[in-house]
Amino acid sequence: QVQLVESGGGLVQPGGSLRLSCAASGSIFSINIMHWYRQAPGGQRELVATITREGRTNYADAVKDRFTISRDNAKNTLYLQLNSLKPEDTAVYYCNADIYSDNRLRNYWGQGAQVTVSS
Repeated sequence: QVQLVESGGGLVQPGGSLRLSCAASGSIFSINIMHWYRQAPGGQRELVATITREGRTNYADAVKDRFTISRDNAKNTLYLQLNSLKPEDTAVYYCNADIYSDNRLRNYWGQGAQVTVSS
């Protein structure tokens, strides 16, 4: 069974940095496109950043030039470097991926990692 597990969340002051990781495990043949989403309290889940298997990236305007998405295909791991954090970045961050497993392509979600930006 495939699982995505996020780590690296926490409490940080405005202007600080965090690095989120998302490790995929299980019977994985390959991982295609991967995303980071976030959901603020009382808000809807929104797309933060996307990375293809080849490394092409795309970002939401709100995080462009502050966040960096990357991946290590050999380790089946996705990363999000969060810099210059603002209170409005406070949210639960979720990883999402299209994964080939057991001859089928399925979409998977992680359980979420809380990021709180506060002084």
